[in-house]
Amino acid sequence: MLTPLRARRPHPSSRPRPSSSRLPAGRILATAAAALATTLATVLAPPPAAARAAAPAAEAPGAPAPEARASAPVYAYENAIRESVWVDTGLDGDGDGATDRVAADIIRPREAAQQGRRVPVIMDASPYYSCCGRGNESQKKTYAADGTPVQFPLFYDNYFVPRGYAFVAVDLAGTNRSDGCVDVGGRSDILSAKAVVDWLNGRARGYTTRTGTRPARATGWTTGATGMIGKSWDGTIANGVAATGVRGLKTIVPIGAISTWYDYYFSQGAPLYGSGPDRLSHYVNSPEARTRCQAVQQRLVDGAPRSGDRTPLWDERDYVPDASRVRASVFAVHGMQDLNVRSGHLGTWWQALAAHGVERKIWLSQTGHVDPFDFRRAAWVRTLHRWFDHYLLGYDNGVEREPMADIERAPDRWTTDRTWPPSRTATTTLRPAPGRAPGVGTLGLLPAPPGATETFTDDPLLGETDWAAHIDRTTPAKAGFTTRPLSRDLRLAGSPKVTVTATPSTTSAHLTAVLVDLGPAVIRNHTGDGEGITTLPHRTCWGADRDGDSACYQETRADTAQVDYTVISRGWADLGTWADPHRGRPLTPGRPHTLTIDLHATDHVVPAGHRLALIIGGTDRYLVTPPPSTPTLTLDLARTTARLPVVGGTLAYALATLPRPGASATAPPDGTATAPPEASNPQSGAAQPPQSGPAPVPPSGSAPPEAQSPPGAAAPPPGTEAAPLRGVAAPRPPQAVPAPGAAR
Repeated sequence: MLTPLRARRPHPSSRPRPSSSRLPAGRILATAAAALATTLATVLAPPPAAARAAAPAAEAPGAPAPEARASAPVYAYENAIRESVWVDTGLDGDGDGATDRVAADIIRPREAAQQGRRVPVIMDASPYYSCCGRGNESQKKTYAADGTPVQFPLFYDNYFVPRGYAFVAVDLAGTNRSDGCVDVGGRSDILSAKAVVDWLNGRARGYTTRTGTRPARATGWTTGATGMIGKSWDGTIANGVAATGVRGLKTIVPIGAISTWYDYYFSQGAPLYGSGPDRLSHYVNSPEARTRCQAVQQRLVDGAPRSGDRTPLWDERDYVPDASRVRASVFAVHGMQDLNVRSGHLGTWWQALAAHGVERKIWLSQTGHVDPFDFRRAAWVRTLHRWFDHYLLGYDNGVEREPMADIERAPDRWTTDRTWPPSRTATTTLRPAPGRAPGVGTLGLLPAPPGATETFTDDPLLGETDWAAHIDRTTPAKAGFTTRPLSRDLRLAGSPKVTVTATPSTTSAHLTAVLVDLGPAVIRNHTGDGEGITTLPHRTCWGADRDGDSACYQETRADTAQVDYTVISRGWADLGTWADPHRGRPLTPGRPHTLTIDLHATDHVVPAGHRLALIIGGTDRYLVTPPPSTPTLTLDLARTTARLPVVGGTLAYALATLPRPGASATAPPDGTATAPPEASNPQSGAAQPPQSGPAPVPPSGSAPPEAQSPPGAAAPPPGTEAAPLRGVAAPRPPQAVPAPGAAR
């Protein structure tokens, strides 16, 4: 567990001694009170703008101390050794009678090898190196005529090899130049990558060719200390390998990664895609593997029925139960609006790691499925550099003592927390109650009276954006419940849960629970093509390069949208799993069923003047597949609750919902925009200057303009039309072939 940075207390001998002169007791108390007030005012008041501007960069939170060590680019990238090794996995996934070998393309500093200096390894094991590409520009591996690697995708080799690291890009079994078959997060995926870590540490066999017998050994040039990194499927492999407890894996950096594959394809029994892992395996397998891996494909079909039942296939692809075996530190990055690999994967994994005391750090952005290199580039390179320096080279640079969490509050505006979720976070139970019109209820601490109900009918053509846009109207497809306008900011940090008691009219039903911040804001347009970023034509360079492998990448800026509501978190479930979370069953029409829906991890500040809303509906269009029937569901409000991770707990919620002077308890907010508060320790500072190419352009980190507040309007009377609230565009349908991270 990361140790939070604490203020240094003066040694007792250096503290001022009390004066020997005596004062009357009343005067002592008055003097002490005045001194305390002065001290608090000094400590709590922000420094003048001039003083803040004059502060040295090294004193900014997250910046290395002047005495901190950092690896420097002392090796020539153009002279680096480039080679390929095929590592024996010990598996025969394709059933050809021979154990599979996976290809590992390596680049490492030549001068270190000549001097007998061993170097640590940064490793990215991926299925995408030949089929789809990596990064925002979809880079693929390229090779010279003799098979020597030329281009290593992404900047890791360009930046870190000159600084004394090796970079190893592993083709998962069944992809590119590797034997075997892709089994989508199963033994073949994980053990083929683990075998490379074992080889780096002298515990597995490697060969200089795919079929030859000439051995290749790594112990002469590497320390064996390995850090795995990657986005989406690549980061998922890092999670899975760490969960094996393999020795030598010192740290992992999973970005938008899966922690349990069942939750990628289903949400508590509700199917999320129109296909299973067999289609994804076919998508990334090499052309040769597609021919030889038919048996593996069939096992994926048979073991993953679209019923949503949890089978042994999914248990094998769940890394969370093995979090106790993780030896590596974890630096996790996730987009809170990622609708491909949803943030629930992070929440479940993070909680398990915390329970077992794993050292960890976290970045949470407002983006969708986006790499931090493309939404916070300079800070990302600097932080990643220091992270690897500490955990792979052993530098005492203090990175493990810095705040654990970086949270994006608004586009390019970040705050930090010593721990995450913050230590003051406590579960607060909110309860829906009937309001002034059907389906337009209230949300608060008091339970609804016995017998209170709300009814809606599933409409597969509508979803969370439709429901939120008409939160203050009676509509047939949802039930909405809102707080009064907040009198102060309210922060949620963690994984909410909503327990619903519902009586269906049919034998099947899906449920969706959505938390919404009702109020104007400028957010990242996470449903746009860039999922919160716009790619620019100009490039900046990060490290050294040579012909065929450039270190220069297109810059990006935040793609923003001005909205009237923001979805904070959502979750979906098949009501048929009410009795057994692993197996659905037909519902009994007319009978109440109680189910708890797990919502995705989030960290969001609902500003003063906004309202917090809970929406319960059926099929969430584009995000969950509808049930075979069209049910009408009646909610028992007295037996329906939302358990929210509120920073400050129930007291913070109670204070935030105290009526504001002159405000109605039920009226919508007055439309006044309130920017999220700046943190006491916002991240600042830029990455080290690149070593080649033009100097990096600072990221588009200027704060966005404040949201322009539309004129407020009172709630419409029941039954009258009202203009819908404006949010981001409706989510796009899932890809025909779901491929985590294939686009970037």
